[in-house]
Amino acid sequence: MYIEHLALWCRDLERMRAFYELYFGAVSNEKYVNTKKQFESYFLSFEQGPRLEIMQMTGIPAHSNDVYAQFTGLIHFAVSVGSEEKVNEFTERLRSAGYEVVGEPRWTGDGYYESVVFDPEQNRIEITN
Repeated sequence: MYIEHLALWCRDLERMRAFYELYFGAVSNEKYVNTKKQFESYFLSFEQGPRLEIMQMTGIPAHSNDVYAQFTGLIHFAVSVGSEEKVNEFTERLRSAGYEVVGEPRWTGDGYYESVVFDPEQNRIEITN
């Protein structure tokens, strides 16, 4: 048993696809469109691990959570970049491109060296060693 994919509702599907392709090396499938439901999605594949499905559909409301607070439910996903040095480099690359770093690089009590950044729609991504 394994996690096959995770899914995110998006406001700007194309911006999100471009972000994950540019910064995380994701490879996208062709856009799936269901005109009857006004639904569109991409599956983004990475070097290894589960895929990320990004989806957009008319009528999906924006979430009302405070993005800086923790809350129940899926709160982040982690992407391993391989080393402490790469965590630092990756964090600075995203920061210099204008993405908000909400957790500076650090060693955690559970043994990870990580930072936390927001993607373009303020979903939390842990960048880990």
